[in-house]
Amino acid sequence: MGFYAERILPRIINVACGVKTAEPLRRRVCEALKGEIVEIGFGSGHNVPFYPDAVTGVAAVEPSDAGWRLAGERVRASSIPVRRAGLDGQALPFEDDSFDAALSTWTLCTIPDADAALREVRRVLKPGGTLHFLEHGLAPEEDENVRRWQRRLEPVNKRIFGGCHLTRPTVDMLTSAGFTITEVDVFYEKGAPKPMGADSLGIALSPQ
Repeated sequence: MGFYAERILPRIINVACGVKTAEPLRRRVCEALKGEIVEIGFGSGHNVPFYPDAVTGVAAVEPSDAGWRLAGERVRASSIPVRRAGLDGQALPFEDDSFDAALSTWTLCTIPDADAALREVRRVLKPGGTLHFLEHGLAPEEDENVRRWQRRLEPVNKRIFGGCHLTRPTVDMLTSAGFTITEVDVFYEKGAPKPMGADSLGIALSPQ
């Protein structure tokens, strides 16, 4: 990683992802988690305060040393054990069928090969395990004007925010990876420009 990606970008993301308006969404996406979980794109740990008591442990996958350091206070304050256990969501260092659930919040937009990451999540989930997701991506089909702006802005957005795509179709990617969507809410995030805030929040089931 270069200086900007390793030292500057994690601090920008820490502030941008720490806004108060995101907290109700984090609470919603975390509320049904239970057992041993893997969180890909852990970042600076903004989900940690919202892990429910039913979670017994968290394997945090985060490539940035700076991001992990910024998470330190949240991790230390947590009653749930959190360990940094991987660096790359595209190649998870875990045995098959290791986790009860997985968590991904505003992560699939940035992983270079999101399809590979989803295949890896499926691999490490136990049969019938769940992926709890909160992602921004391609706007709904009926909002073609928003989609046009997303296509225009995406090249700049990727340069500024570490490869963050605006046009990835979250639900389609999940189903293509073999997940079954059991719950999904598609909406525009309050306070965010529509091209950046077309969110999907839900639960995807890994095959039995």
